[in-house]
Amino acid sequence: MGMTMTQKILAAHAGLEEVVAGQLIQANLDMVLGNDITTPVAVREFAKIGVTEVFDKQKVAIVPDHFTPNKDIKAAEQCKLIREFAHDKEIENYFEVGEMGIEHALLPEKGLVVPGDVVIGADSHTCTYGALGAFSTGIGSTDMAAGMATGKAWFKVPAAIKFVLTGKPSKWVSGKDVILHIIGKIGVDGALYKSMEFVGDGLANLSMDDRLSMANMAIEAGAKNGIFLVDEKTLEFVKEHATKEYTIYEPDADAEYEMEYTIDLSTIRPTVSFPHLPDNTRTIDEVGEIQLDQVVIGSCTNGRIEDMRVAAQILKGKKVAKGLRVIVFPATQKIYLQALREGLIEQMVEAGVVFSTPTCGPCLGGHMGILAKGERAIATTNRNFVGRMGHPESEVYLASPAVAAASALTGRISNPEEVAE
Repeated sequence: MGMTMTQKILAAHAGLEEVVAGQLIQANLDMVLGNDITTPVAVREFAKIGVTEVFDKQKVAIVPDHFTPNKDIKAAEQCKLIREFAHDKEIENYFEVGEMGIEHALLPEKGLVVPGDVVIGADSHTCTYGALGAFSTGIGSTDMAAGMATGKAWFKVPAAIKFVLTGKPSKWVSGKDVILHIIGKIGVDGALYKSMEFVGDGLANLSMDDRLSMANMAIEAGAKNGIFLVDEKTLEFVKEHATKEYTIYEPDADAEYEMEYTIDLSTIRPTVSFPHLPDNTRTIDEVGEIQLDQVVIGSCTNGRIEDMRVAAQILKGKKVAKGLRVIVFPATQKIYLQALREGLIEQMVEAGVVFSTPTCGPCLGGHMGILAKGERAIATTNRNFVGRMGHPESEVYLASPAVAAASALTGRISNPEEVAE
């Protein structure tokens, strides 16, 4: 029986010739990841295991990004704990303020994840790295501790859903619109514990930033992971960033998929997720009049350089709506610097935007953009659950950077086609 991309990667890392959906395996890990919220728990659990060293000092990454720069004393204490752990265990990939970024943008940028890797991270959006042809998935802090100690993790091999992408997206449609469209189509449980595998000639019309955005949100459909076929664009990215050897896995012609969808990218419109679930989607033509109090552009989903460029392109030479708060935060220091050099930051600040350091803060209602009761925000983040960005009676609408930037100019959810030059 043929295997999917995910199944081939897991089989190789388990030392098996083949695996089937539902099989329990123990696989070797190429990277174990944690952040400033999840790692403190993992550090305490690690101590209980009784080992004194991590399994590989190069294969553990700790990124303080959620409440960093520290928002309060508790956040400072958490970061102090993981900082001391990283120093004591001589973990090479600990990224302090000044060199850090949002973890799921930082690791690909640093070349720490490559095609064929198996990656676990104590953060649900670890599935982002599937854009590079890796198997990556979120786990709990206890599993992170065990992974740091042993270099192994147990998995139930997921079944798969195949997404055949065709056509070319229109100008203001990005990977964010594509994944919101898909989640709206199949539901937040439509890929529950499945591998979402993306193939097709339409891949050539999606940038790496598009793919990273899409893989990032596979978890919002309930998926175990999302993974893209490795092509020339992937290889260009990997050759520029990779710090290690990689292996490309392609699905067998007779690989078994539970379902198959064909997505014509040319038919997708800018898409918005209404409160309070990512699958509550409407096209920009169906939105109606939704007045806003805040716009957030950034996150591990849409804080990359293409996102900064699109936002700046729409905002350049214009002013944000009076009384509207617009917060932009790039995903890494490198992206911040590149945006600075390209003049994007100046263009956005002149438009009335506040530009923030790389942080997860606003996305999870942590800091740097919390909503009050009754307030509405449009955000390029990945979740719009009740209270996600602040008060339980606030509302979050998910959209692409283009839609968010257009909305920043009007004070209501708006079509970029109507405001862009």
